[in-house]
Amino acid sequence: MGADMSMSKGSNTPVPTTALRVQLGWRSGPGVPDADASALLLATGKVRSDGDFVFYNQPAHPSGAVRHEGKRTAGGHVTDTLVVDLARVEGDIERIVLAASADGGTFGQVPDLYIEVTDAATGRSAARFDSPGATVETAFLLGEFYRRQGGWKFRAVGQGYSSGLEGLATDFGITVDEPQRPAAPAAAAPAPPRTTPAPPRPAMARPLATPHAAPPVTAPPPPAAPPAPAPQPVRLSKVTLTKAAPSVSLAKQGGTSGALRVNLNWQMRRHLGGRGSRWGGGQDLDLDLCALYELADGRKGVVQALGNAFGSLDRPPYVHLDGDDRTGAVATGENLTVNLDHTQDFRRILVFVTIYEGASSFADLHATVTLHPQHGAPIEFFLDECTVPSTVCALALITNTGGDLLVQREARYLVPQRGVSPQRTIDRAYGWGMNWTPGRK
Repeated sequence: MGADMSMSKGSNTPVPTTALRVQLGWRSGPGVPDADASALLLATGKVRSDGDFVFYNQPAHPSGAVRHEGKRTAGGHVTDTLVVDLARVEGDIERIVLAASADGGTFGQVPDLYIEVTDAATGRSAARFDSPGATVETAFLLGEFYRRQGGWKFRAVGQGYSSGLEGLATDFGITVDEPQRPAAPAAAAPAPPRTTPAPPRPAMARPLATPHAAPPVTAPPPPAAPPAPAPQPVRLSKVTLTKAAPSVSLAKQGGTSGALRVNLNWQMRRHLGGRGSRWGGGQDLDLDLCALYELADGRKGVVQALGNAFGSLDRPPYVHLDGDDRTGAVATGENLTVNLDHTQDFRRILVFVTIYEGASSFADLHATVTLHPQHGAPIEFFLDECTVPSTVCALALITNTGGDLLVQREARYLVPQRGVSPQRTIDRAYGWGMNWTPGRK
C-alpha cells in the first residue's frame, strides 16, 4: 500500500511479521489539544494483566514486543510513535489494539488525525487510516493488529469513546488509579464483636499459699501468612509543560519524597541512514544528560559522564547519573535521579544536555524530557526545534522555593563561543560561577 492511500473504516490489509513503526499524527495549531498513542495486547478480548497496556506512563511491554517511542513536532505536525515487533508477540496474544487519547480537549479539535504503519527497517508504508468525523470523542480505537492464518493483518477501526483513555482502558480490563476523594464523615458504628481473646489482665500479687498444679500451656497458633499485595492500578495522570504553562510544583503533584527520575530520549528527523531513521541508533552519536547543582550550604558542582562525575543518591549531591546511553530509546535513554528525601539540601538543580560527539548541533533533534516522581504524576515536555548551531541545551531548572521544588521548563539552546566548552557556556548563562578544567570519559 502506498503512503498516499488511506484505508476505509472497517477494511483490513496484511502486514509483514516484523518490526513496525505505528505513527499517530495530527496537525498542530492554536487550541489543538495534545494526543497520546497507546496499545493494548489482548488475549480473548481482554488484557491478561495491567502490564499488557503500553502508553506514556508504561512505555515498554515486558516481552519487548511493543514500546512507546515518544513524540516529535516538525513542520506544523505532531507525531506520537509506537514500535511493534510482531515476531516477539507472545502466542496467547490474539490482537493488539492501537488507540489515541486527547489531553485537554476532544478529537473534534484535532485536525487531520491519522494512524500509519510502516516497516521500521525500510520506512515503507504498510497501512494508513485517516480518521474522519470526530466530534466529542476523547479517545479513539483507531486500528488493530490481529492474527490470521499464521500471519498478521491490520484493521482500520475508528471507534470513538467519550470517556477518554480511562474508559477505553477499563473496557479492556485495565485497573485504573482513580483520584483520591476525601471520605465523607461516617456516623459512629457499634464496635465489631471481638474475634480474638482479649489480653489477660496483669495478675495481682497475692500471699503465698499452697502450690497448685500449673494449668497446661497451650502453644499459640502460628501467625497467618500475610495477604499477597494487591496489584497496583495504572496511573493515567500526567503533566505537560508548555511555553504557556512552563512550571509546576512537585509538592502539588505528590512528589515530596522518594526518587525523581529525569529521562531524556530523542529521535532524528533526517539522517544519512534514510528518512525517519533514529538518530542515535548506531554508535556515531553521543548525547550526555548532565546537571549543575547548588546545595543549601553553598556547595556547587556538576553531575555528568565526563570525568566520571556520576554523583550519588545517598550522600551529597543527592543526584546520580544512571549511565551513558547512545540509543535515545524511551525505555532506557539517558536517566538522572534526584533524591527527594533531601529536598531541604537543594537550592537549585539545572538539568542540561550536551553533544559529546557525532553531531555539530541539535538542529535535527526531536527530544522528550520526562520527570518521573516516585509518588505523583509524571511531568513531560518537548524541546522546540533548534534553529541555531547549538551543542548544549538547558532542559529544566529545579528550584527550592520554601521547601517545595518548582520544576521550570527551559528548553533553551545555547551556542558556545569559540574555544568555550558547553559546560562553561551553560554555567555563564545561569550564573553558577564554577571553575572548569578539560575532562574525558
